[in-house]
Amino acid sequence: MSYRVAICDDCVQDAEFVQSILSKWAAVRELNIQTECFPSAESFLFRYAEDKAWDILLLDIEMGAMDGVTMAKQVRKDNEAVQIVFITGYSDYIAEGYEVSALHYLMKPVNESKFLEVLNRALEKRRQEERCLNLEMSGEMVRIPFYEISYLDVHQNYITIHCKKEYTLKRSLSSIEKELDDRFCRVGRTMIVNLKFIQRVTKTDVHLSNGTVLPLPRGAYEPLNRAIIKFT
Repeated sequence: MSYRVAICDDCVQDAEFVQSILSKWAAVRELNIQTECFPSAESFLFRYAEDKAWDILLLDIEMGAMDGVTMAKQVRKDNEAVQIVFITGYSDYIAEGYEVSALHYLMKPVNESKFLEVLNRALEKRRQEERCLNLEMSGEMVRIPFYEISYLDVHQNYITIHCKKEYTLKRSLSSIEKELDDRFCRVGRTMIVNLKFIQRVTKTDVHLSNGTVLPLPRGAYEPLNRAIIKFT
């Protein structure tokens, strides 16, 4: 499989250095990597408007009119799967990086061994995002990316999968649970929650990042918190 990487940096020398390490990493890992460099956030977003199929973004922060964090927020509006790494000479924006689920901050000058570690993590997380739940519904196969599923719940004998749209089918929750990975946590007998969507947990509710509030069954608070800590 081919992976597409965008390097966005207004310093040509820095972009070329990052690209050289990226090329060596791809050769060692025997990966087919397509790399493209952009001199500004605006130039990348212009291209992104036509082509959203990017796997890893390596972004400088201080760039001309639009900074890298603002650009990342634009991308995150419709793309949860792409892995974002900030490569910057400034540490002031680290807190804002959490808002766009940045994988890591690398400080300039870039340490090559550290950069290679981050690239390996980015690749692993991107491969995880490729996983899908495959459902046969109305005579056709529906593939739902794991990263789109916020939670699943059951009512009587029917399960509803909540993502960009809702899918309801007649299956047991336990049978679908076996097809999911460790980002999902069983909460009580009737619900499975994607841990990546959880914003906060109270004794009575689970608050998701999309604004959904789910009732928390009795006795589920401690196990869910343990699952969140283990996952993160």
